[in-house]
Amino acid sequence: MDLEKQIQNIIKGEVKTDAATLAAFSRDASLYQLMPKVVVFPHDVADLKALVKFASSESAAGRSLSLTPRAGGSDMSGGALTESIAISMTKYFNRVKKFGKDFAVVEPGVYYRDFEKLAAKKGLLLPSFPASKEVCTLGGMVANNAGGELNLLYGKTERYILELKMVCADGQEHTFKSLTAAELEQNKRIPGFEGQLYRQLFDLIHSHYDLIHKAKPRVSKNSAGYYLWNVYNRDTGTFDIPKLLVGSQGTLGIITEIKFRLVKPNKREHLLVLFINDLRPLPAIVNHLLKFHPQSIESYDEHTFKVAMKLLPEIVARLRGGVLKLFFGFLPELWMVVRGGVPKLIILVEFSSNSEAEALANARKAQQSLKEFNIRTKLVLSQAAAEKYWVIRRESFSLLRHHVRGLRTAPFIDDFVVRPEFLPEFLPKLYEILDKYKLLFTVAGHVGDGNFHIIPLMKVGEPRAAAIIRDLGREVYDLVFLYQGSMSGEHNDGLVRGPYLEQMYGPQIFQLFKQTKLVFDPAGIFNPGKKTEATLEFGLQHLDF
Repeated sequence: MDLEKQIQNIIKGEVKTDAATLAAFSRDASLYQLMPKVVVFPHDVADLKALVKFASSESAAGRSLSLTPRAGGSDMSGGALTESIAISMTKYFNRVKKFGKDFAVVEPGVYYRDFEKLAAKKGLLLPSFPASKEVCTLGGMVANNAGGELNLLYGKTERYILELKMVCADGQEHTFKSLTAAELEQNKRIPGFEGQLYRQLFDLIHSHYDLIHKAKPRVSKNSAGYYLWNVYNRDTGTFDIPKLLVGSQGTLGIITEIKFRLVKPNKREHLLVLFINDLRPLPAIVNHLLKFHPQSIESYDEHTFKVAMKLLPEIVARLRGGVLKLFFGFLPELWMVVRGGVPKLIILVEFSSNSEAEALANARKAQQSLKEFNIRTKLVLSQAAAEKYWVIRRESFSLLRHHVRGLRTAPFIDDFVVRPEFLPEFLPKLYEILDKYKLLFTVAGHVGDGNFHIIPLMKVGEPRAAAIIRDLGREVYDLVFLYQGSMSGEHNDGLVRGPYLEQMYGPQIFQLFKQTKLVFDPAGIFNPGKKTEATLEFGLQHLDF
């Protein structure tokens, strides 16, 4: 019996092997293409349990099968690509189950854009949304430990997870939440897989406690590795497995339900826009702006700006309001393009407060203080006027990915983080490396966090693609690690950065990561080839150029 029929016999959902479906699931927003054997659309938790038991039995019989959950397909690291069984979570696992006073219970296939509207009606927000918030899902945000434009004020997704349900290697659904020391001891005594998991994970972390905490990256955001340092607090005795499951990219089990903590957001009324023509003073400008405690400091560069102006009708279509009024709102930017006066970098600095007067005062103080840098600034007083800048920033990667002729985006050095105080030394050295390869590249990202999204644009069919990705990637990450940074602030490891995990953390922590994978997934059925199992050779052999 073929694989499609075998799986269809044990689940209620659909199993597809047609060429169009397999092709659609063979790619995401990354550099890679991996063709799955089948795509499964599980109907419920019972289907997922059956799939895990099936994959486990096949693995025990020496027939290697694995399960890779996938949601919106916007991942830039290749984290949800597989050559085995792809599991689509958006068709049936897409319910918002409950809203509370300051929380929500959801399934992983819920799109953020839909959830945001429902939460807004209750005056609530999940603030860790990424730039891809119109196409990503809540499950994908958890899998990658997403962050975004509000990270300076609110932090990443890991801060908002209260509870997770997950189908584990024993084929059962388990609930994970923060435990007291007494609750942990009780859970260690649970019979079977769950009790063993708590015992083994506690022993691993407790016996290497100081080493693990020393390894925690000293940056404002990190999505690389498994976050062992966040699980156990030796002083309080608390044990919080969800802090490990976030960012694990489906390598430890299949998440079925998420309980998020939500916030009541500050008013977001005032945006200060900076037009930078010389990137050399950028580090000083960023460090200066941080003194004024903005909600966010975001950026996009001249290449993104020019593409956006060429695609103005598409940009306007994404905004709410009268088309003519919106179009005329872009006239100053269009005039910049006509005159050839496009800035090298546009920086968006957002000030928020529960007091509109306070937010405006902070924005004006920051604007006045920037006179010493001799740069153009613009204070935007209405949310409607600010939205055009935000749409370009949020859609920057999508615009470049879909509309640059003859070139394609190559996200392989797209998410590193260094502390802002290191930027004056770090950025000149980075530009020296980039200049050697004579590539066109775009710069966007969360400059307030020192988190840069640098996307090279390479010719379609470029014969040197593999060599450039290998050599340029190694040089950039060597530099990032020299400055004690992280190679991933929010996009995670996947195929593209997993090969550098041991270099980033060292062999001892890398081995603890491998042991963590074994604790959760002894048969190796959950999304193999990612995190500790990723190799540079495999990635380079599966480039989609």
